Amino acid sequence: MRKKGVLNIQSLSVQPAVFIELQEGGKVMSVLARMKGTAKKVGLPPGTLVHVGERKAEKVRMRVFEYNADTCHERELENSEECHPFRGTTSVTWLNIDGLHEPEIIEKIGYHFNLHPLVQEDILHTNQRPKMEDHEEYILIVVRMLYYDQETDAVKSEQVSIILGAHCVISFQELEGDVFDPLRERIRQGKGKIRKLGADYLAYALIDMVVDHYFVLLEKLGERIAVLEDELTFNPRQHTIQAIHSLKQEIVFLRKSLWPMREVINSLSRSESPLISHELSLYTRDLYDHTIQVIDAVETYQDLLSGMLELYLSSMSNKMNEVMKVLTIFASIFIPLTFLAGIYGMNFEFMPELKWRWSYPVLLCCMCAAGVGMLAFFKRKKWL
Repeated sequence: MRKKGVLNIQSLSVQPAVFIELQEGGKVMSVLARMKGTAKKVGLPPGTLVHVGERKAEKVRMRVFEYNADTCHERELENSEECHPFRGTTSVTWLNIDGLHEPEIIEKIGYHFNLHPLVQEDILHTNQRPKMEDHEEYILIVVRMLYYDQETDAVKSEQVSIILGAHCVISFQELEGDVFDPLRERIRQGKGKIRKLGADYLAYALIDMVVDHYFVLLEKLGERIAVLEDELTFNPRQHTIQAIHSLKQEIVFLRKSLWPMREVINSLSRSESPLISHELSLYTRDLYDHTIQVIDAVETYQDLLSGMLELYLSSMSNKMNEVMKVLTIFASIFIPLTFLAGIYGMNFEFMPELKWRWSYPVLLCCMCAAGVGMLAFFKRKKWL
């Protein structure tokens, strides 16, 4: 029977805590862009490695952190073969790989660390739903890293796949540049508990950074909602409804990404895997609470946007009603005047008033009296 925390190198090539991060650079993917490459997999056997998604990085970049309570070593790797010495160490290793567009590199890493072909396939398929899979010798965790792009004023999404071994964490990301820089700095400087605990705490810390960044994203979205509320109250325009609709779509996408995260963290906290220590349960429960807070905030934003949409439509309807009210009053006033003008514009020979000297001024006085009388009637009814 294997002791807790010891990983058989033959059964799993991920022995030290290796965290591999695969990232790519680019804009937030639309629904069609996120499905790019899916057709390549049609008819292929399960486990066939095909990159599904956009190419976001120019080249694959691999970085490794190897640390314990006293020391920390950081270096950048030139190729996948340089990962081999790290799988037999007893210190915690984080192998961080940026870029998923070269399946052959992922295949070499997967072969070296004995990852199942279906796990490698999930890593390359960047449209995965957040999930957790326990493969006994290692655990696969897939999460979505969301952040706000100031330039495009939109939410960006990136898949992060994490492999947790006994002494090793491997992360795969789509592009270079992420929310993990504060964690890297903590490892370098030995701040907090990160270098005193094992690979399971490192995996938790990565997920915690992703969830914490959701709060930053929600703050940015909250600011946009506040601006739209002011615009909707004082000066609603056609642009306003477009902005509300766009923001509502982003909230729906955010909600779809967050709900599975709750299941992932709940599974992590309830897991009986020997790779996850009992002490970690306290941290995962706290992380679960944070996820619930984020989901509640997203639900609140969704309700606010639905209410704003209804308020906009109601405001536009009220404006239209005011316009129609004014037009109706004008039409109502001129209907009797038009009736009188129509009668005396027929010029029949035997009309008695045609040759009367005062016909014209009397008719004008009658028309003015009719108009003033109708205005007074509308005023009395409080229609004006």
